[in-house]
Amino acid sequence: MRQRVITAVIALIIFIPIVIAGHVWVDIAAAALGLVALSEILVMRKKLIVSWEALLSAIALLLVILPDVWHDFIPGHLNLTFVIYAMIILLLLYTVFSKNRFSFDDAAVLTLGAIYIGFGFHYFIVARAAGISTIFFALLIVWITDSGAYMIGCKFGRNKLAPHISPNKTWEGSVGGTVVATIVLAIYAYFYPQGDYSWLMTVLLTIVLSVIGQLGDLVESALKRYYGVKDSGRILPGHGGILDRFDSLLLVLPALHLLGFI
Repeated sequence: MRQRVITAVIALIIFIPIVIAGHVWVDIAAAALGLVALSEILVMRKKLIVSWEALLSAIALLLVILPDVWHDFIPGHLNLTFVIYAMIILLLLYTVFSKNRFSFDDAAVLTLGAIYIGFGFHYFIVARAAGISTIFFALLIVWITDSGAYMIGCKFGRNKLAPHISPNKTWEGSVGGTVVATIVLAIYAYFYPQGDYSWLMTVLLTIVLSVIGQLGDLVESALKRYYGVKDSGRILPGHGGILDRFDSLLLVLPALHLLGFI
């Protein structure tokens, strides 16, 4: 626990000023976090993080994450979607020349990883551009849901939520985390209204976003269970990897866009 607390404090000391600064600092942070998260998938897949497949998938990932201002190098007759498609085709062509070391399944995993991670961190940038209160709205939903679910689950948890992929999570913790997050974010939204929604609608959508965040956590738990690993990585002592810490946000941030907050 002491290691977890120390890591969390150090991470927040670095992360919060970057979020507050915004602009290019958030772009760079999102790109860096996305690349580390993709490397964690490569390692779980038992692929080298210095390889052709890593390079091609990383380029596709960065194209998805970074905003339009970073894409000026693309020739005028092409669009971003086509360039991303070209990276995917190159991954598929690599299956031909890799002498069966790199398969269609490997290409599919890296393509899905680049899209899943890429859009999550892309909307991190979009949320910050919408305003500092918006990005903190998303962060607080995830952080408070997670903390509330952990504390309430430890004390009152009896009924397993998804024992086949995450045996420590309980229904009591899940519901409790959402309730705590909704109460706190109701107060937050009163002082910092979000989007064009009324206060009551924001509170109701907070419930939805809290549930989506927990589903994001379960998605990553299923990924780790499939590959037989406890943590996605080791970059954050006591917490695991970047995917372990940002799994909920990778779904909550695109959901903010879907629901019209950003």
